[in-house]
Amino acid sequence: VDLLHALDVAALKIPSGEIDNLNFLAHAGRTGRPVILSTGMSNLSEVEAAVRTIESTGNSQLVILHCVSSYPSPVNETNLRAIETLAAAFPYPIGYSDHTPGVEIPWAAVARGAVMIEKHFTLDRTADGPDHQASLEPNELIEMVRGIRSIELAMGDGVKRAQPCEEDCR
Repeated sequence: VDLLHALDVAALKIPSGEIDNLNFLAHAGRTGRPVILSTGMSNLSEVEAAVRTIESTGNSQLVILHCVSSYPSPVNETNLRAIETLAAAFPYPIGYSDHTPGVEIPWAAVARGAVMIEKHFTLDRTADGPDHQASLEPNELIEMVRGIRSIELAMGDGVKRAQPCEEDCR
């Protein structure tokens, strides 16, 4: 935290494994920098304790990321509905830290309300190391971002009404 603060980073990203390290979270919160909190391996009460710890420092610049800490994560254990659970529980933006293969699950997370996506990136998925096989290669990253931008456009404002493109049919 001290090194990153000295480097004047824009925000501090807290990995899931530190969500119960309340002293560390308080130290990060006291920097006054935005905190991105990943919530893998935790339950709602553990997330609440982490959030309250950061809030107790006077820092309310927080983004909470739903996450499943498995590399790669099984799609059937992704539990994207937890994004909505977190949104109902906390007054902060909710995002998603993805470790599934491919780009579809981040798209679905955005459609469910995620405002930030964290996805590992690699130049070679066959490289040694635990993260490469759950990471995107450059062309896939481009595809993921393009899909997210399309989904953002498609979300609309939620008001049910005839759209301008429907006027001729109407």
